[in-house]
Amino acid sequence: MIVAERAARITAQAELSDARAEAANAQADLTSSEALIAHLKLAIEKLRRELYGTRSERKARLLDQMELKLEELEAAASEDEQAAQKASTEAVRSFERRRPSRRPFPDHLPRERVVIAAPQTCPCCGSARLSKLGEDMTETLEVIPRRWKVIQTVRERFSCRDCETITQPPAPFHVTPRGFAGPNLLATILFEKFGQHQPLNRQSERYGREGIDLSVSTLADQVGACATALRPLYELIEAHVLSAHRLHGDDTTVPILAKGKTVTGRIWTYVRDDRPFGSRAPPAALYYASRDRAGAHPERHLHGFCGILQADAYSGYNRLYDAGRPQGAITPALCWAHARRQFFELADIATNPRRGKNAVVISPIALEAVRRIDALFEIERVINGRSTAERLEVRREQSTRLVADLEVWLRDQRSRLSRSASVAEPIDYMLRRWPSFARFLDDGRICLSNNAAERALRGFALGRRSWLFAGSERGADRAAAIATLIMTAKLNDVDPQAWLADVLARIAEHPTQRLEELLPWRWAVLTRVDQAA
Repeated sequence: MIVAERAARITAQAELSDARAEAANAQADLTSSEALIAHLKLAIEKLRRELYGTRSERKARLLDQMELKLEELEAAASEDEQAAQKASTEAVRSFERRRPSRRPFPDHLPRERVVIAAPQTCPCCGSARLSKLGEDMTETLEVIPRRWKVIQTVRERFSCRDCETITQPPAPFHVTPRGFAGPNLLATILFEKFGQHQPLNRQSERYGREGIDLSVSTLADQVGACATALRPLYELIEAHVLSAHRLHGDDTTVPILAKGKTVTGRIWTYVRDDRPFGSRAPPAALYYASRDRAGAHPERHLHGFCGILQADAYSGYNRLYDAGRPQGAITPALCWAHARRQFFELADIATNPRRGKNAVVISPIALEAVRRIDALFEIERVINGRSTAERLEVRREQSTRLVADLEVWLRDQRSRLSRSASVAEPIDYMLRRWPSFARFLDDGRICLSNNAAERALRGFALGRRSWLFAGSERGADRAAAIATLIMTAKLNDVDPQAWLADVLARIAEHPTQRLEELLPWRWAVLTRVDQAA
């Protein structure tokens, strides 16, 4: 009976594996077809433009939109192909994309010949009588800051004179199946796209001016493969961030292309940065993407988190603060810098004259509120980086009285103002949420502002002017994942491009149980040790 149940279970597992492999192959086939259709549509539109010229500004922008869509589809097709390969079984062969034949590398590029050392003895019988039969050469396109070269990796084949066994070293690893791009080139593509906000079509044009023909489709293929290879590191950073006792949270808009139009999507960030209270835990930034700003998204992101969340007063977080939450309520801590900004806009003496007819009357109440809040920030600058206990002691000695006086003053001023007074809105904003603003007086881990999250989103806010929109929801998710890696490296004072290049070169052969060694903060320490040795 037990043997029969075991056999049935093995059969069911095999059938499930086959079904998953077939589903992965179907998904890979679908995304590959979509990429091909997008490629053909783009080619047709380019031919029309050559024949008839640009008829309108809208038509000129259409090509950019189509190229971005093709970029996202190519990257998605590459990811699905690798997923199909991982899911393949003996009964179900892996899906393979049909790619156009690659052109040979330009002859003007210098060649660097790297020969993998051949074995001294036959691995089969141990004989030292080896005779060279030939060699296989793999060409890898690599970039060394603004200097291109082709690395020719030679794998010599030997045959044993005693047992006729043929032996040869394994082929070098490439992130992309049958790939040709070296890790430094891949790191450059990723960093320029997600760190410097240079779309792939602009990168392709620049490489073309340098004599290297790399199409947008080819570059997108590399991006998709790298996103898959680096996914385990993203998951490790995600676990590290969500294990914190305190997080900074914020979001910003990101237009996402959807069926010929754009929708206002969101990029969410959660930053772990414990350095203000003297912790040695490495800082990290985690990003997610969504199609809208529904409260269900932060609920999903922070499903297992139960600490302190420093954020603005967005109502979508309210369910997280509910005492009946199964995982436990998250403690809110609001941003004083955000509240100060609303008063400052009513007290900005320097900017107000430039508003002309739209100038508002400078509010003396707003001026006084800014002065009182600035006094609190001045105390915070002094205690920044100290331990939790030291920060809490100074706050109780100096900040508690200032906060109490501020509350009394705000309530007194509000009682004298009409409902329509411009300064009444920022006062109400603070008074209605006063316990969350004053919570920093009882916990030395809480910061006075949420600037850590706002700084983490600055790149997306600036990059929107360059790349205009994400090509798809899946493209936005991919951007969030790679941005997590780049921003985390920056927070740990690690060069993102150098780190990505080294990780991409090593991650395939690195033991899975030791992947933590490739995280930016561990990598930096190990690199310094290796250099010292």
